[in-house]
Amino acid sequence: MTTSNRDELLAAVERSPQAVSVHDRAAWVAVFSDEARVEDPVGSSPHVGPEQIYRFYDTFIGPRDITFHRDLDIVAGQAVLRDLELEVGMGSDVTMHIPAFLRYDLREVDGEWKVAHLRAYWELPAMMLQFLKTGPRALTPGLHLARGLLGNQGPRGTAGFMTGFRRAGTRHKQLVENFLGAVARGDKSAALGALSATSPMTLGDDEPLDIAELSEQLRGASAPKVIAAGFNVVASVTSDNGRGILFAEVTRRGDRINEIRYFPA
Repeated sequence: MTTSNRDELLAAVERSPQAVSVHDRAAWVAVFSDEARVEDPVGSSPHVGPEQIYRFYDTFIGPRDITFHRDLDIVAGQAVLRDLELEVGMGSDVTMHIPAFLRYDLREVDGEWKVAHLRAYWELPAMMLQFLKTGPRALTPGLHLARGLLGNQGPRGTAGFMTGFRRAGTRHKQLVENFLGAVARGDKSAALGALSATSPMTLGDDEPLDIAELSEQLRGASAPKVIAAGFNVVASVTSDNGRGILFAEVTRRGDRINEIRYFPA
């Protein structure tokens, strides 16, 4: 990818937090293509097309003050991956700090880059626990959120959002952390033991890797941030070769990894 295209993709993605910061509903929805999908969080029902994306904005974004604290951006093909923390003001007395990863898949529409698919990886149960720990201060913003959910999404949409609670669990996160540890120290046998029989491994989305090549990429790796969303575990990785983001798709039942994708910075 040329530097120009990289800059253009990053600029297209940056229009999203810019619109959020000034509460510009039309500008935020205009970031997306007409058939775009928003999965936020991954594991909940997607919002597809402008009408549903408008309702998503009205439910989750418009009523809140959201700040994007970026840590790392990676451009891979026509995708931008962002490692960040979201600071979400739920009300005058309640502010949430949500570790997250965002993946924006873009396509060119009439000479302009648009987001065709946004996937937000963050942990809905952990966010709700943090919210409830604020005690009585959570009551008013909680009522506003519930009212917005039902008013904008209806019972079906509210149920679709709640499916975000169904996700990979602690054992799946430990499985991926153990896999990373084995890969980082070159323990091929232990690493392969965490994978299902046909697990593909790729550098980015498309370049095949074998376990030895992945071990070279992740030599000495550690993962200071690991998030489970849907049936994905995503890790922020620091290795001897630099930083990156690893995506692991895990089995719904059992203890195996179905797919590994690693995106170096």
